[in-house]
Amino acid sequence: MYSASDLRKGLKIEIDGAPCVITDFQFVKPGKGQALYRCKIKNLITGSTVDKTYRAVEKIDKPNLEERELIYSYPDGEQFVFMDNSTYEQIHIGTDVLGNQRWFLVEDMEVNILFHNNRPIEVTLPFFIERTIAETEPGARGDTATNVMKPAKLDNGYEIQVPLFINEGDRVRIDTRTGKYADRVSKGF
Repeated sequence: MYSASDLRKGLKIEIDGAPCVITDFQFVKPGKGQALYRCKIKNLITGSTVDKTYRAVEKIDKPNLEERELIYSYPDGEQFVFMDNSTYEQIHIGTDVLGNQRWFLVEDMEVNILFHNNRPIEVTLPFFIERTIAETEPGARGDTATNVMKPAKLDNGYEIQVPLFINEGDRVRIDTRTGKYADRVSKGF
């Protein structure tokens, strides 16, 4: 159990059986009466945000969270299989947890998975991955306007916007947090 004085930004707590994280925190000491702790709290499962105020004497539950490093193995229909290198246990995680991150999974990639009561709730990928451009239109020669982007499809089917100088076969680095092009790694043939 946490007391209200333990609250701070980034602290993970449990409200009504759901794991949450404090995204904003403010200590308020009115001229008269008890100190108050105002928090913005984000539910880690649903992503919804609520405002909540605690008095100094209140107790807050600690969530049963565990973070494990697993290796991505392969897709299995709508599920994705991850393996624990120490126990060789296989864990299946669905697209409801992964969301758009499924497009950035690369075989044998190490990922951090957050579990709440032995149920996966969040997957953290490396910040950058490299993929090959499968198809894109050639850039118009002489079109040198800054920040002109064109659509491109990666080798896994995901579509991104890339600069005009990127061609089919180029390897590019993608930011997994935003899903956007970061830079070119190497030229294709």
